[in-house]
Amino acid sequence: MNTATTRGTTRRKVFAIAAGGAALGLGVTATLAAWTDTEWVFGGNGAGGPGVGTSTFSVEQNTVAPFTAAADWVNEPANPGGEIVFGPDAIDLAPGDTVYAAVALRTAPDSVAGDVELQAAVPAAGITTNDAGGLLFDALNVRVATGATAFACDATAFAAGASATLIADGPLATTGGSAAQSLDADAGSTQVYCFEISLPDPLTLAPGTTIDDYMGLTVAPAWEFQAES
Repeated sequence: MNTATTRGTTRRKVFAIAAGGAALGLGVTATLAAWTDTEWVFGGNGAGGPGVGTSTFSVEQNTVAPFTAAADWVNEPANPGGEIVFGPDAIDLAPGDTVYAAVALRTAPDSVAGDVELQAAVPAAGITTNDAGGLLFDALNVRVATGATAFACDATAFAAGASATLIADGPLATTGGSAAQSLDADAGSTQVYCFEISLPDPLTLAPGTTIDDYMGLTVAPAWEFQAES
């Protein structure tokens, strides 16, 4: 074997190993020089629990005057809702008769504040009535008075100088509240609503009907209070 060739080959191997070692050395040096650590935080409530969430908005109703018993505050979010009773005479109306019933609203104890607005009456869901063609429903009138303190739900609520505010006055089927009312957070305020239902005298008859067609009819109007926080 040629001595010079052998020496040259050996030298190239040495250089190659040296180069590889240099590369390995650089890699090891870079790894060992980079100390690492991490730190975490979380949004808490100051006591180790979750600290970010959503508020609650819920309106309750009370149909039992004087609206003070805690157990009488309930949620009725679907038609027909809670029952307000206009009294025994309400089922036997004659032209000129008027009847009254009341309900109170407030926010739930853990709710944010909001506003409520009365909508026009619709037939109560699931209640069997006798009002073919909606004759009686369309003939009735409604007035609604409201106040932030308790008041008598009768004719005095609608008299001149009454403390309650009139927010609805017109045909039952088309008349809603003229303004929204504010409810404080956490059951902090109560809004009372007095409904007056009347059968006009004289009664305006629908085309093609007689007064006899209005006798013996029954309706069950339902009202929605739309609430927004």
